[in-house]
Amino acid sequence: QVQLVESGGGLVQAGGSLRLSCAASGRTFSSYAMGWFRQAPGKEREFVAAINWSGGSTYYSDSVKGRFTISRDNAKKTVYLQMNSLKPEDTAVYYCAARSARSIADSKYTYDYWGQGTQVTVSS
Repeated sequence: QVQLVESGGGLVQAGGSLRLSCAASGRTFSSYAMGWFRQAPGKEREFVAAINWSGGSTYYSDSVKGRFTISRDNAKKTVYLQMNSLKPEDTAVYYCAARSARSIADSKYTYDYWGQGTQVTVSS
């Protein structure tokens, strides 16, 4: 069982940066691949970024590639999402998710545990 708590969201101007954190409970954090997803009002939850168990492999959606960076610290049981060059269309609730496998996936249906989400609002 894994519990996930996101933090770091807020209001930022376009072009600014934010770093989201996701703290996990449980003793086997390093066994899980992790992902970030987001959901804007009236839209489906969409994939943002994923990282494998060791941090050696990452994957990004085309919409954030080159602007966002996912990383993890297994000793701290935390995964991060560094978001740079933010745009108004990045506005959404951002969710952290854990997958009971070591490999990356971009489908929300393959993730087993979810956090409550943190709001990111980018003003123009």
